[in-house]
Amino acid sequence: MKPAAALAEGFPDLSGMRIAREPHWFRWLSAALIVLVLAAIARAFANGQIEWSYVSRFLTAKVILEGIVNTMVMAVLAMALGIVLGIVVAVMRLSPNPVLKTVAAGYTWLFRGTPLILQLLLWFNLALVFPTIGIPGLWSARAVDVMTPFLAALLGLGINQGAYTSEVMRAGMLSVDIGQYEAAQAIGMGRLRALRRIVLPQAMRVVIPPLGNEFIGMVKATSLASVIQYPELLHNAENIYYANSRVIELLIVAGLWYLLVVSILTPLQMLLERRFARGTLRLAR
Repeated sequence: MKPAAALAEGFPDLSGMRIAREPHWFRWLSAALIVLVLAAIARAFANGQIEWSYVSRFLTAKVILEGIVNTMVMAVLAMALGIVLGIVVAVMRLSPNPVLKTVAAGYTWLFRGTPLILQLLLWFNLALVFPTIGIPGLWSARAVDVMTPFLAALLGLGINQGAYTSEVMRAGMLSVDIGQYEAAQAIGMGRLRALRRIVLPQAMRVVIPPLGNEFIGMVKATSLASVIQYPELLHNAENIYYANSRVIELLIVAGLWYLLVVSILTPLQMLLERRFARGTLRLAR
């Protein structure tokens, strides 16, 4: 072993001194406060006027299970409609046609700028503006018969989601290198064909992860459809507590089901993000 280097004259030897660790008093204090707050909340729920037997009783009630099924059906259908509209509007926003760009920008501005619950109420009360809906000379019907809670919820949630999805899709398309467009034009591909065959498949690597997050948000957003009497989870829970006055118990039941669904979807979203991230890394190499 090499001998230790001699210290310069006038400098003390610190090698034998203990290292003083900084005490993290703030960490311990903040952790203690958080534990106290959580304990107080748990104590309040334990000692509050909550009949936990009702929670366990209605957690698997038929009407609650039907509500969660309706919630998932609406979330899937509205998200599918939103994705289709989002792709169309994103393509219009990137079009050189000023009319298409203006219409797409106006659609995004309108449906992102107004509250979702307001849009749901407008769709549900559309009969006040258009008493009759149909195709002149072919088919017509009363709007109050056509605009059911299911259709109003689907249109309200789906069209609103389309405005947000269009921005996600547009960002994904802009992430594709301009050389891909030029290569498609060089081999004689038209604009729409290049979008379908070259640009969109590459953009999916960018847009799939945020779309998973948007779907989780859609599952929770379906609860707003309760205001137009769509029989989703929260609406069915409300109907029960209107009858038995067990408000907090039924709200806890609804909350537990939302947490369960989100807890299942979140790992699936993470797996999807990891898979597409691996594909991006392979292309980068």
